[in-house]
Amino acid sequence: MNELIARGRSLPEAYHNALIELHENGEHCPCPDYNTTQKECSMTMVVEEPLSEPLISRLFIGGPKELEQYRQEMLDGILDFEIERGNWEYTYHSRMAEQLPFILRDLRRNPSSRRAVIDIRDWKHDAAEGNENPACLQHIQYFIRDDKLHCKVLFRSNDACKATFMNAFALIMLQERIAKELGVQMGTYSHRANSFHCYEKDFPMLDGYVKRINSAEDDSDITYDYEEVWKPMMEGYQAEISQMVEELKNRP
Repeated sequence: MNELIARGRSLPEAYHNALIELHENGEHCPCPDYNTTQKECSMTMVVEEPLSEPLISRLFIGGPKELEQYRQEMLDGILDFEIERGNWEYTYHSRMAEQLPFILRDLRRNPSSRRAVIDIRDWKHDAAEGNENPACLQHIQYFIRDDKLHCKVLFRSNDACKATFMNAFALIMLQERIAKELGVQMGTYSHRANSFHCYEKDFPMLDGYVKRINSAEDDSDITYDYEEVWKPMMEGYQAEISQMVEELKNRP
């Protein structure tokens, strides 16, 4: 399996470089769990300035509403109630939330700590008990170096075209929240996917994304600014998302 690395100053730059690397250097292999084939590599994506503009890629499935809802699911657990109802087995937020106080406490105790790790994988639930949908995100580790909070995440599996950008965006928003709590600046964001892949049915999507990246005359063809453009649009959907959540809660 090829080991690849993609870097960028901004999240879109690193993400677009990762798509190109997968497209050009990924290997075709079977994916029997889903009765298909895939293009796959091991990818480490490094974002040097996670909050730098432009922050939004045009190359992902969804729009401002979907990204805002996912941000709230990851950071605030707006759909955690589905676990108690038995509809979902877990959410990323449900597995992170109880560990966040330790992260803050440990990094305040020792800013040089190497212990600030959030474990998402529950091996008993995800492996021993045969969970059909085990967590893709495995763990998150935070470091403070040079008065900056650096974040390193590990995914066992990551869908390059349909999941990676939204995953990384939400995790960067969480990194920003923790940095503010600790009173430090934002450092780098590193996103490791042991299996960074695209399923056969999505090969045309990957081809199209790479063609758009390679033909773009400048960043504005394949990105959006967040603070002035997408953040207001995302905030504009908050009432609609809240209403949707309440309707879900009230369903019998």
